Amino acid sequence: MSVNTRVLEWTETDLGVAGEQREVVRAPASVLATPGERVDPTSPDVVRLAADLVATMRVSPGCVGLAAPQVGVGAKVFCVDVSEHPKTREHHGTFVLCNAEVVSGSRNEKAREGCMSVPDLTGDVKRPSRIVVRGQLPGTGEEVELEAEAFEARALQHEIDHCDGLLFLDRAAGAHAVYARKTYL
Repeated sequence: MSVNTRVLEWTETDLGVAGEQREVVRAPASVLATPGERVDPTSPDVVRLAADLVATMRVSPGCVGLAAPQVGVGAKVFCVDVSEHPKTREHHGTFVLCNAEVVSGSRNEKAREGCMSVPDLTGDVKRPSRIVVRGQLPGTGEEVELEAEAFEARALQHEIDHCDGLLFLDRAAGAHAVYARKTYL
């Protein structure tokens, strides 16, 4: 995997605004089932949203990503930071992407996922374990493309799904692949 140094070097201070914690909405909130709108990544409202997503992720134990619909905003914006998670191998640190999409994926693997918007359940979801994602950085609007593998690839796809109005439950192999969460964060 090649690491995109522009994404790796990005920090929330690049946004120029301090983020504030927002309330995380839970299923069955309609915003979680509605595809988000594409955004202008240079818009001050989007920059503020990006900062708020990072701030909310940072104060949420075990959280490795958060998408705009999870804070009640129907927009294609999310943050990811898997750097502290024990399942992480290679990663890009903390970053926010706008209007992101998976442009290629390979090596499907099944793994357990959880979600702050579905706090009482986990589920087995099959996803590509090696992906290429294209999106825009908030503030500058710079288009970036990054390769991700393993846990970071899973987190990116989970957040992109949120932006498309999907929960991990929509991707689980069926009711037999959904479980009551055993540990509470």
